[in-house]
Amino acid sequence: MKKIIQDKQLLIRRIFLMCYDVLAVFAASIVALLIRFDLNIKSVPFQYMDEVWRALPFMIIVTLIIFWMLRLYSSLWSYAGALEMMYVVSACILDTVVVTVLILLRNWGDMYPVPRSFYILYGLFLFVFVMGCRYSYRGLRVLRNMRRAGVYRRNVLVIGAGDAGNQIIKEINNSRYVKKKVVGVIDDDRNKIGNYIHGAKVVGDRSDILEKVEELHVHEIIIAMPSATQKQIKGILDICKGTGCTLQRLPGIYQLVNGEVSVSKLKDVDVNDLLGRDPVTVDLQSIMDYVSGKIIMVTGGGGSIGSELCRQIAAHKPKQLIIVDIYENTTYDVQNELKVRFPDLDLVVLIASVRNTNRMNWIFEHYRPEIIYHAAAHKHVPLMEESPNEAIKNNVLGTWKIVQAADRYGVKKFVMISTDKAVNPTNIMGASKRICEMIIQTYNKESDTEYVAVRFGNVLGSNGSVIPLFKKQIAEGGPVTVTHPEIIRYFMTIPEAVSLVLQAGAYAKGGEIFVLDMGEPVKILDLARNMIRLSGYKVDQDIKIEFTGLRPGEKLYEELLMDEEGMTDTPNKLIHIGHPIDVDEVKLAHALRVLESAAQNETDDMRLIVESIVPTYHPKLNKSTQ
Repeated sequence: MKKIIQDKQLLIRRIFLMCYDVLAVFAASIVALLIRFDLNIKSVPFQYMDEVWRALPFMIIVTLIIFWMLRLYSSLWSYAGALEMMYVVSACILDTVVVTVLILLRNWGDMYPVPRSFYILYGLFLFVFVMGCRYSYRGLRVLRNMRRAGVYRRNVLVIGAGDAGNQIIKEINNSRYVKKKVVGVIDDDRNKIGNYIHGAKVVGDRSDILEKVEELHVHEIIIAMPSATQKQIKGILDICKGTGCTLQRLPGIYQLVNGEVSVSKLKDVDVNDLLGRDPVTVDLQSIMDYVSGKIIMVTGGGGSIGSELCRQIAAHKPKQLIIVDIYENTTYDVQNELKVRFPDLDLVVLIASVRNTNRMNWIFEHYRPEIIYHAAAHKHVPLMEESPNEAIKNNVLGTWKIVQAADRYGVKKFVMISTDKAVNPTNIMGASKRICEMIIQTYNKESDTEYVAVRFGNVLGSNGSVIPLFKKQIAEGGPVTVTHPEIIRYFMTIPEAVSLVLQAGAYAKGGEIFVLDMGEPVKILDLARNMIRLSGYKVDQDIKIEFTGLRPGEKLYEELLMDEEGMTDTPNKLIHIGHPIDVDEVKLAHALRVLESAAQNETDDMRLIVESIVPTYHPKLNKSTQ
């Protein structure tokens, strides 16, 4: 029924436009003659008027046919732009040429059946009348939308007077659903200042943002600079966050390439934009040949890092991809996603614990993986402080078992996910990861398998990350909780972490610890303040910040390398290698057996045992901070 109504409305609009165009042809013909004779109808010779009257039916038919062929009755004139204008111009020019030929052929031998200026004037006025009708409809729509929005309209300041800004302003003006008004545009190009874009004036450059926000009563700022670097975006955000306005931006340059610049593509400014550096990019296409045609296994494949690893690997045509995870819910989601995106992928999903020796041996013997990405681990610092034995069972003993299986069944590459908390650890989670690094570096000496570790900081958007917590607290009206005013952390995105892991696999020769240069660390207090401001609230007025004290196992800052490890560059200037530290293999093997026995017996002395294995682990430091 709805479709029938819509079709009927479309038919009525087309009939209306065709009737109007008939009148436009008539009016253009008469006006063209009157203009030629100074608007004095009595001065128009009878033969000229007679010829126009006799030719008029043919002119109307020709015009309707040409306009129909050029789709002037199919366009949505409420959204008409430059392309529709070109169609109208082309149609009027073609119509004028055909009408001229028609009149001359009807009066063969008579060079002047109508004045020569008639043809030009006719085409000109036909264009004016046709355009006037169609674009007046668009104008009336804009006025109607403005009237409907009324007091609910939000004043918007657009940053960027390029193609993206132009499209955003145009859509805001035309949309009946977007209750916003563009009151000004900001651009650093001095030649654009003072000019207008769809009625919105370019009022200044970025140095004028604060002044114009106050002067124009701006509620919302839209950053329409899809090609800007993260550094440029951060510079603008540093200015905008002091305005108290809601901020939105276009996701990226691909929106322009795909012609997808629209209000619907706007997203809230993300905290990623505040890191102050461009994401680390890796040409995966050139390095991923080593996974193509191979049997790949990812442990912890249902987690944040593991699932992204699976996506990237699946895109490079492995012979088989094996996902191993003990948590069924997220693993099920990843399985369904990969089946849809990669229908030809030979995908195996197994629910299993890396702590189960028999289960791991069966998987290795049955599937014979060639490359392993080991992402399975407990990673939550405070929770592991409450359950240190579980941290050892899963992280250390689980890694030990799977490392042994990799050696036994001839795995070519073994890449383990580590953490910056493994450096001079003050918590059991970090210490457990340091033991894992020691295990792989020890086994690398004797095994044909290439064992490497990848060490990075906090991952934005991962499970347990501070960012989702802050967003939830802001949405609930606060307070936003920060453990300590001086606490700092290194941050990276999930794609960055995964690219590092995959690059490590390509660079691996065995025994290395790969480290990403993540730029300057971020102060968590500044992160919280910026997120509050970018959400359109005032710190300590609308949303308060509360300090809760360092949690068990936390330290004020993290390190990426121990002093004795040193650093070697790789072909990627942002990826470095920490030198292996000599580990007594006999002592480590004995220590692992002690750990296994102690963990199984639920010892109360786990921290003391771990401290004897990891000299840089100082759990007493943590106690002093509580």
